[in-house]
Amino acid sequence: MLEKEDVDYQRVKKAIEFLALNFRNQPSLDELALEVGMSNSHFQRMFSAWAGVSPKKFLQFTTLEYAKSILKKEQLSLFDTAYESGLSGTGRLHDLFVNLEAMTPGEFKNGGESLIIKYQFADTIFGKVIVASTPKGICQLRFFTEKKEALKDLKLEFPQATLIESISAFNSEAIQFFQLSDQDPGAIKLHLKASPFQLKVWEALLKIPSGDLHTYGQIADEIGNAGASRAVGTAIATNPIAYLIPCHRVIRSSGEFGQYRWEASRKLAMIGLEGALLYQEIDV
Repeated sequence: MLEKEDVDYQRVKKAIEFLALNFRNQPSLDELALEVGMSNSHFQRMFSAWAGVSPKKFLQFTTLEYAKSILKKEQLSLFDTAYESGLSGTGRLHDLFVNLEAMTPGEFKNGGESLIIKYQFADTIFGKVIVASTPKGICQLRFFTEKKEALKDLKLEFPQATLIESISAFNSEAIQFFQLSDQDPGAIKLHLKASPFQLKVWEALLKIPSGDLHTYGQIADEIGNAGASRAVGTAIATNPIAYLIPCHRVIRSSGEFGQYRWEASRKLAMIGLEGALLYQEIDV
């Protein structure tokens, strides 16, 4: 579906990994282009087409200074600034469209017994994903490298379910989120195996606007469990719905971006691109 975008992302991913290791030195365009084996002009065009901004501008959204500036804001967030300026195109506000529903105790205990799960593979701007859904909503969305391993993980999560490779309305809507358009994707529903605490944490993640960042401690405060940062981190690490439940927007209190279940470089790509897209809107 988006094969070219996936190829471009793999090149961007390599550049982002280089940035993650060397951002304090503020790498030049020459250094980035050399790292991915492309000419300066070709790399500049490819990267700008992917991110919507130059590599230099993108670098600003993947540094400690950017993260710290977001965390220190006591008044308007980037989203609030855009909203107050009359800009309505912030786009990726998942919490307006996504609803959480927990599986019943029986479904949870029996590993999805009697559930029919439709799954499909897709290429996105952040790499390949497997997305799966029950008749009630999305139950899994993960990045992967090998299809065989992705399907194995799905079977491990729902060992008793009937798995069918097929397109579904839920799956299509989830994939649409990766198009980065302002089109209303409708009300996507998530049908999840989760404890009440996990659901509270994931609901809190959905309230983090695109372009904004929260710490584990902030999430703990928001769910009424001050001091439970470690438990929050564990719940975030088990999030089965990549990108739609934006666990990539949670970072350390120091401003460091930290690890990510589906590769730290992918987390940087998401944070950087969301910041760049919001920058474009505010800059209009």
